[in-house]
Amino acid sequence: MNLTMNNSKLSRIRKLIVPIAVAIFLLAIVIVLYIRNPNQTQAVLASMIRHSTPLILGALCGILCERSGIINIGMEGQMLLSAFFGYLANVLTGNLLLSVLVGMLTGAFLGLLLAFFSVTLKLDQIIGGTVINILALGLTGYYYQTGLMTKGKLTPIALGALAEIPLIGPVLFNNPPITYIAILLVFVLQTVLFYTPWGLRIRAVGEHPRAADTVGINVFKTRYISVIIGGAIAGLAGAFLTLEAVGSFERGMTNGRGFIALAVMIFGKWNPIGAWGAALLFGLANAMQTQFQFMGTFNIPHQFIGMLPYLLTIIVVSGFVGRSRPPAAEGSPYEKE
Repeated sequence: MNLTMNNSKLSRIRKLIVPIAVAIFLLAIVIVLYIRNPNQTQAVLASMIRHSTPLILGALCGILCERSGIINIGMEGQMLLSAFFGYLANVLTGNLLLSVLVGMLTGAFLGLLLAFFSVTLKLDQIIGGTVINILALGLTGYYYQTGLMTKGKLTPIALGALAEIPLIGPVLFNNPPITYIAILLVFVLQTVLFYTPWGLRIRAVGEHPRAADTVGINVFKTRYISVIIGGAIAGLAGAFLTLEAVGSFERGMTNGRGFIALAVMIFGKWNPIGAWGAALLFGLANAMQTQFQFMGTFNIPHQFIGMLPYLLTIIVVSGFVGRSRPPAAEGSPYEKE
């Protein structure tokens, strides 16, 4: 018994060695770069946080859905339509809080639609997500009008003395509200999923729905709630794009972020904190390619530099999908006996 426990602890320690070593190595590089060029290093890290925010929100949406057994490839559409309606609400009302809520409600509604397809109608979940993506692309393309002006966007909020800490302060403690909410949600969802009864129910439904049903857990209700809440989080990612990052809307402005969020979720092994680390890595890749283009590094055509985040996505998915185990009941409709 003790030997088994010791082996289990050693296995967990071995799994942590590589991430910790990579983190220490990257931190050392950041410190060296900061000493050489503080302003540029700070700008790249701040850009990393901005680029990672919609990715981690999308990944959290995917984690909630897939932990409950529902595959959600419709995050791209959820983010895009939420970005559009949040932007439209801002144009019409000028109320930023209301506009963010409109974006979240749009994502929640699309989550409800996905749950209806997957849980009630028991349609193929990949097809259900694809329908949402096509619907969002079509609606935003048809109703989008040029010349609409937003009435402001969310601005950074400095957290007192924390924002004055060299390097870390401006990067982590001087951000707009949705960025703070995204970071907070990582730890909230980590706690909920792994340390609360409701999180245990979600994971049980995603792993073995029949056993969960046997002990009195309502599989259908749990999946509905998880997918709707996940949709609201994806809606927050959409609101980030138009109300915090850009302040305007363009057709197809999500630009594949929903699909990259799926890679982030897989890379993080369906774990919120792991997904956050993966999102920061992808955010850093985006920040670096932007910096390289600005600097004109090695005279490489900007199209090739712009491929960096997508190339990283392909490498991550091809390298980790086979070694990461998704929830056992993922993608399987549940038939109650």
